[in-house]
Amino acid sequence: MASNGSDPVIGLTTYLEPSSFAVWETEAALLHRVYLDGVVRAGGIPVLLPPVVDAPDRLLSVVDGLVLVGGADVEPARYGEEPHETTYTRPDRDSFEFGLLDRALATGVPVLGVCRGMEVLNVALGGTLTQHLPETTGDLAHQPARATFGTTTVTLAEGSLAASILGGETKGRCYHHQAVAALGDGLRAVGWASDGTVEAVELPGPGFALGVQWHPEQDIDDVRLFAALVAAAKERREKGA
Repeated sequence: MASNGSDPVIGLTTYLEPSSFAVWETEAALLHRVYLDGVVRAGGIPVLLPPVVDAPDRLLSVVDGLVLVGGADVEPARYGEEPHETTYTRPDRDSFEFGLLDRALATGVPVLGVCRGMEVLNVALGGTLTQHLPETTGDLAHQPARATFGTTTVTLAEGSLAASILGGETKGRCYHHQAVAALGDGLRAVGWASDGTVEAVELPGPGFALGVQWHPEQDIDDVRLFAALVAAAKERREKGA
């Protein structure tokens, strides 16, 4: 049990990047603020988890829920492929996040994977990725241009956790050039774009493990996914797990 307060503590992964602010040029652990705003609006307390501590059990002991955020591509060696020329990886981050996810799934900590986070969930369970989606879809709809989000309409499977949160259809801001190919063991695809791209996956069962390929943090007026994670985290904590 991570917290004695009324608001669940939600850990969010971060990434290390060369940064410049004030008079400093240094490496920093970064995360877009909109993720934090989403958790706060949903009733949680956000805590940043930097990829500098190799102690997943200790980290998870101080949070009630986990968000695997977007970012660089997963190292293709993890699913048995050579990198595509467009693939951009952060192996140290992979090691950190795969370790966190493994322990979260083993201990029942609720997990929400966003974009890369959904891909981490899929690969961690033995799935594979399409490394450059435009070669499959023939267009740039899922990543229109550098630093430019697209908008995708996602159809969600009836009876799924995702549909119970968002209804049968939702719109999301998207920015990804990779996607799920083969599903990981036990995962269920529960959301699709109009071109057939898998946009949501989940682990059926009593726990909360949901991945979405779009970026819910980019619509701060709709925090339903964050609110569902916070609710699952609070329920688990109240049960004393």
